[in-house]
Amino acid sequence: MVTKTAAPTAASDTAGQPVDETTNSAGFKLVGFKNFIRTNSKSDFFAVKRFHHVEFWCGDATNTCRRFSWGLGMPIVVKSDLSTGNSVHASYLLRSGDLKFLFTAPYSTALSVSASASIPSFASALHCSFTATHGLGVRAIAIEVADVETAFSVAVSRGAKPVFSPVLLDNSTFLAEIHLYGDVVLRLISYKNVEDVAGNFFFLPGFELVEDSSTSFLEMDYGIRRLDHAVGNVPELGPAVEYVKKFTGFHEFAEFTAEDVGTSDSGLNSVVLANNDENVLLPLNEPVYGTKRKSQIQTYLEHNEGAGLQHLALVSENIFRTLREMRKRSGVGGFEFMPSPPPTYYRNLKSRAGDVLSDEQIKECEELGILVDRDDQGTLLQIFTKPVGDRPTIFIEIIQRIGCMMKDDEGKIYQKGGCGGFGKGNFSELFKSIEEYEKMLEAKQIVQTAAA
Repeated sequence: MVTKTAAPTAASDTAGQPVDETTNSAGFKLVGFKNFIRTNSKSDFFAVKRFHHVEFWCGDATNTCRRFSWGLGMPIVVKSDLSTGNSVHASYLLRSGDLKFLFTAPYSTALSVSASASIPSFASALHCSFTATHGLGVRAIAIEVADVETAFSVAVSRGAKPVFSPVLLDNSTFLAEIHLYGDVVLRLISYKNVEDVAGNFFFLPGFELVEDSSTSFLEMDYGIRRLDHAVGNVPELGPAVEYVKKFTGFHEFAEFTAEDVGTSDSGLNSVVLANNDENVLLPLNEPVYGTKRKSQIQTYLEHNEGAGLQHLALVSENIFRTLREMRKRSGVGGFEFMPSPPPTYYRNLKSRAGDVLSDEQIKECEELGILVDRDDQGTLLQIFTKPVGDRPTIFIEIIQRIGCMMKDDEGKIYQKGGCGGFGKGNFSELFKSIEEYEKMLEAKQIVQTAAA
């Protein structure tokens, strides 16, 4: 039962970026990786626990979710569709460890009954506009907070643009939404009584467990465990960073300029924002201009028709096993990967990471195309898929972080957020791969144009 209602809004301007007229971004300036001093100011304005889920909006939820399920080793665990009494939208949730991906598509508005929607903020007209503008993309980044009503009230009082006011679902779950950037929202989730949703897996009211006769399907697991960070691309970094910081209190965790991560052809500027516990990481990128080639960020903004989520970094407990499973399915319904770096990259890897990776692991990195980087605290293993949809926009990153093990106040061992960095040393290799991919697309377009 919904105790409060509010109409969802698009909450984005024509440029596809948040507008906050009270923020003066004239003083915003990046100092670059070398000069950046990481400090955790513990400045959150409301209590943030963790990432909760990511929702994709797509034209057909059934087929899209099955493609991601097969490609990432994430079984479908709960659903809300016609079979559960939902005549507004079909939604299917994939889960692997703590990672949860939700895929949603609308039914016919002529047949829908609004009261049956399990996600109260959903609107068919808004969904159709979103997918027509962006194609396959992320609509919501959901975070679990201690109290949705408090978080929403504080955020809005500090300049956040409200998209959907807090509601209480089935007397158990609070949900609200705030504009993040472009047509992406930050969804807030909290539970009225945590004990009520403990034990058996619970997602949101209105979702039912999927009964599948295939035991092997339900047990499918490639080792992916959680969402590490969710990266957004915006036309201008300063206003976007200041907007998010102003209503969340998140601190700057890292920053990179084109000098840090670019190539001779193109580059980007980037800032990573983090909550107090540094387990919710929200990097933001902007394009740079005046380079030989158009920045990949600008290419994204053009094809996405504005700001949006660029990629999701997923943590694997064993990246070698995860990549072996994913590569088996690359040509048969799974995901393809960006080209591997040249052999010289791996010949130099032993001197850079031989104290962390064995010779066998370095060889496996080369065979699987895994990139390796490190900072003063730990080591990062990473690889990137090609764009997952028709447009050269959203893609997936698979990572494993090594090192930075800490103890909390209760003596439990955990890994410090962002251990090993974000692949600064690999950005040039990634950019070169993307540039080659774009050149291939451009060459084919020239051939097609000439033939016509």
